[in-house]
Amino acid sequence: MKNTQVTYQYLGLKDYKETWDYQEQLFQSIVDQKIKNRNENTQNPTSNYLLSVEHPHVYTLGKSGDISHFLLNEESLQKINATYYKINRGGDITYHGPGQMVMYPILDLDNFFTDIHKYLRLLEECVILTLADYGISSTRSEGETGVWLQVGTPFARKICAMGVRASRWVTMHGLALNVNVNLGYFDHIIPCGIKGKAVTSMQAELGYEVPMHEVEQKFRHHFQTVFQAKIQE
Repeated sequence: MKNTQVTYQYLGLKDYKETWDYQEQLFQSIVDQKIKNRNENTQNPTSNYLLSVEHPHVYTLGKSGDISHFLLNEESLQKINATYYKINRGGDITYHGPGQMVMYPILDLDNFFTDIHKYLRLLEECVILTLADYGISSTRSEGETGVWLQVGTPFARKICAMGVRASRWVTMHGLALNVNVNLGYFDHIIPCGIKGKAVTSMQAELGYEVPMHEVEQKFRHHFQTVFQAKIQE
């Protein structure tokens, strides 16, 4: 039985490791249910979650990432009040911090479609539609997961980073949209391992601070439509 209901949880400002552990817990509960269904030849529905969170300053390196793209040492990290984790998602180095909308969809794609490429493109679409609500024209950049502005020009800049993990068609990790984030923290890395391209935020593009809860609501609306899901709090 396919369950397209998604439980939305707003976690506020939460430590990265705590949130990662919580993701793993939800992820494992879905995987365990799938294994049980298979072993017992049952069709009990699996759950889906969408976590919304902001993190204190933190850098994370994906399993395929290059540590040389991280330009800080332990002492420098402490000076800027940040932490660092090597984690189990795809992608390279990225930064999370206050003023950045981080969304972690923990979905059983058997409830939707079993296609990781499509999953990533639809996540990008949710962000593109959210930005369009603010008059920001964004797009994809071929071969570079995430959402960009002015692709193909010398002014190309990234506004949303993405990196996911999937096993048994269950997803975790997700996307980070720069809303009102301090862009100075990106100076300490080569974001996503892509040299020579800038990073931007909604605030930088619009010239004013954008209400985070409003962006979350718009994203949630588009997520529900794009994934044909039913979101419940």
